[in-house]
Amino acid sequence: MQSQLLKVTDSTESLEPPFTLQQVKAAIPAYCFEPSTWKSLSYFFLDVSIIGILYAIANYLDSWYFWPIFWLMQGTMFWALFVVGHDCGHGSFSKKKWLNNLIGHLSHTPILVPFHGWRISHRTHHNNTGNIDTDESWYPVTESKYNQMAWWEKFLRFGIALLFAYPLYLFKRSPGREAASHFNPNSPLFRPSEKWDVITSTIWWTSMVVLLGFLTYQWGFLWLLKNYLVPYIIFVVWLDFVTFLHHTDPDIPWYRGKDWYFFKGALSTIDHDYGFINNIHHNIGTHVAHHIFLNMPHYHLKTATEAIKPILGDYYRKSDKSIFQAFWHSFKTCHFVADTGSKIYYQSKTKL
Repeated sequence: MQSQLLKVTDSTESLEPPFTLQQVKAAIPAYCFEPSTWKSLSYFFLDVSIIGILYAIANYLDSWYFWPIFWLMQGTMFWALFVVGHDCGHGSFSKKKWLNNLIGHLSHTPILVPFHGWRISHRTHHNNTGNIDTDESWYPVTESKYNQMAWWEKFLRFGIALLFAYPLYLFKRSPGREAASHFNPNSPLFRPSEKWDVITSTIWWTSMVVLLGFLTYQWGFLWLLKNYLVPYIIFVVWLDFVTFLHHTDPDIPWYRGKDWYFFKGALSTIDHDYGFINNIHHNIGTHVAHHIFLNMPHYHLKTATEAIKPILGDYYRKSDKSIFQAFWHSFKTCHFVADTGSKIYYQSKTKL
């Protein structure tokens, strides 16, 4: 079977995709674009229930033999809960805006994500995917920028520290972009009309920090470590790991200036198969369809993906590697892109 990772051949390097967004959309059953409030809520309540059950079991057993198992499972469930809030941020959880905002806060606040701040910067990422100059997250640096970076910058961006970068991103934004905080309503990330959304989420986030501080005061730092801090770190690793996988690959093209537009940029991502985890973290591996159709509920993405694959042809990318092999391959080979040109690909520092 021909690998899905093959690049579009040289003869098509300068050509536009031989299909339109409308043609791709027409191939998908209409129901895939319709969210079911009750179905969406069922995923939210299922995740919350599993998180509660895991807490009950871990604290009942209170065994150092079980805590590591709990950490891995609970950190993964934190990540699953984040993906529910991710649907809320895209408006694909429900047609009711107030419900999207409520469940978004209930999903994201416990895992220390400021819902509206994240929602807005994530919107910028989706609206600029594949654009070297304006994408918001996990975009490449140019070769000249790479050569100018200090060793610690390279360590944070290209070392294993990249798997722990998300909390720093919330306060500082991605390297190479104007410094901005997801908690400051006057940040360049936001429009003036979004001020009270950002303030609202910052209040929710601050309340969660205060609650954690109070519980730590009551029960001690070991309680915080066992019940929250380690699962939170595992959640952060999941978030950075998955986002890296879907946007950092030697087969993904990047564009500049007038050569970029939304649809072409949305194709600049790659699907991954997470095995049994697919059903736990709500089909986030079906990333190509998600980027083309932002408001599609996660539970319709698999159907949509199968529908569009014949239309996209070689423009549909899915890794034939395991997620760990794919991560290691991109980690070792994706460091910078050329200073000039468009439809360019990651290069490795070993070529310097």
